[in-house]
Amino acid sequence: MIKEYLKLFRLHQWIKNIFIFVPLVFSKNLFDSELFLIVIGGFFEFCIASSLVYVLNDIIDIEADRNHPVKKERPLASGKISKKSAIYSVIILSLIVIVFLPFFNILFDTLLITFVILNIFYSIELKNIVIIDIFSIAAGFMIRIISGAVVINVEISNWLILTTMFISLFLGVMKRRSELALVENVSTRKVLAEYSITFSDQMATIAAAGVIICYALYSVSSRTVSIFETEKLIFTTPFVVFGIFRYMYLVYMNSKGENTSKILVSDLPMIINILLYILFSVLIIYKII
Repeated sequence: MIKEYLKLFRLHQWIKNIFIFVPLVFSKNLFDSELFLIVIGGFFEFCIASSLVYVLNDIIDIEADRNHPVKKERPLASGKISKKSAIYSVIILSLIVIVFLPFFNILFDTLLITFVILNIFYSIELKNIVIIDIFSIAAGFMIRIISGAVVINVEISNWLILTTMFISLFLGVMKRRSELALVENVSTRKVLAEYSITFSDQMATIAAAGVIICYALYSVSSRTVSIFETEKLIFTTPFVVFGIFRYMYLVYMNSKGENTSKILVSDLPMIINILLYILFSVLIIYKII
């Protein structure tokens, strides 16, 4: 049963909350132990909040998930965990989130609550509205990165926020594209009827271009060069481009993409690329090279 509850809480999806660390790294505070601990706390607060909305979503989607070729194996849809137990889990997770709110500033708390409310509305209705569903997913990622900035009271580049928005849109579009290919002729999401493979591919191309262009401009912007006192950050751009291309390859050629977290932690080239990006970014930002 413990294993089933861990599946219900979707611990593997916690990796999405890593976005909260972006402002810490790019504000040159990664090695500030006090700020690092604050961000760690914020990360776990978002993780609990994420599990809360995942359980809520599974409760709402229980019937649709039973008709899905993959989601039917989820603890609630498969009947391994009862709906009543899931509701109790929501209550406990909510209490944990509330208990730790006073440990953070008001801006962070507001964003966290907004994140939960957004996801509740997403589960109830927004996921059924074409395009709005994808922007709702993107908003969740943007809230994470902005929360990472406000929790330690630092500014974040507008270019970095735009990069986050486009990469979030990209991942959301690719998820829809994968669902279209996977659940063809299966009624699991009403919104899928509003999409097509061609339309999804066009949106993915635009979003991918937005990621690469915004990040490239961020790396060479006068503000970035002034703060980091170097122009070397541009050399991290190839890792971003490779990551986008690799993800598209996995979706288009290997029929993956419905589970973003699984790709990020299971595809060896993607893992190596991410680690190299982090390594080179830290080495450049903190003037180690």
